[in-house]
Amino acid sequence: MGNSTEDGNAISSEAFNRATVTIIFFSLNILLSITASLGNTLILIALRKVTSLHSPTKLLFQCLAITDLGVGLISQPLYAIYNMFLINSNLKLSNIISILYYIIWALSICLCAVSLLTTTALSVDRLLALSLKLRYRHVVTLKRVRAVVFCFWLIPVLGIFMFLFWDTNIALATLSVSAMLCIVTSLLSYTTIFIKLRLHQATVHPTVQCNVHHGQPIGGGIPALNIAQFQKTVTSIALVQWALVICYIPFVILNAILLLNSVLANSEVFGLASNLVFSTLIFLNSSLNPFLYCWRIKEVGQAVKATIKQLYCNCLR
Repeated sequence: MGNSTEDGNAISSEAFNRATVTIIFFSLNILLSITASLGNTLILIALRKVTSLHSPTKLLFQCLAITDLGVGLISQPLYAIYNMFLINSNLKLSNIISILYYIIWALSICLCAVSLLTTTALSVDRLLALSLKLRYRHVVTLKRVRAVVFCFWLIPVLGIFMFLFWDTNIALATLSVSAMLCIVTSLLSYTTIFIKLRLHQATVHPTVQCNVHHGQPIGGGIPALNIAQFQKTVTSIALVQWALVICYIPFVILNAILLLNSVLANSEVFGLASNLVFSTLIFLNSSLNPFLYCWRIKEVGQAVKATIKQLYCNCLR
């Protein structure tokens, strides 16, 4: 009798802890959803006003903002609702919960994949801008980048179909390899850019001194102002990409731990709490990106401020 009472108390305590954790993260996810939606909407409006960015580069930034907006408007609210349903799970809700799970999973995979592919494309875009110089605008055209962006949305959709209708292991392996290739490509791009910039600075400085001594105007190479602006843009893109990677790494580690440790994997409270924490961290990336754009890209920050002022003035009328 005493044991059954203790078991009942343990079960009720576990249910209470589960409900408390879920409610806390439900509130946090709704807040982050609002932040991501408003922030990325402002970024999309601001990008339309920015003229300093090359059109193909701007399209890639817009694609990234759209994926973050999709997370804020769709994935994150659905994820919050899904976890609230789990608290009151019963036979009537089981079908709804299952449908929600697959919708959230498919959307998350799709949006995350497009984000990673887009940030990788931005790093390659900056490498091409540095390497091709005057030929860059003829090679990297808006039409070609549109075709690339279309492929970015097509690839994860095909991956989802592979997962659902073909072989789960092959689909997961394909997605994992693709993600690793994206990260390696970005690393190689940034490393090459860094080396090229160092070499450029090493060749420009002696030329500057020689021209100053001979009273000749400085010519050749990339102007110093353009190099400074280019370095700033590259740093901005790198920050956005590594913020994405940092936000995703804990979730990958969690899945690895749960696969290797059967005790933790069978702990319902630990599994729920960990999943909520790390899934929320992934969603946090969509709220973080607009702040990085405003902080690192001066023209975008100014356009966002102007948009907010305009909206505020319209509200006062």
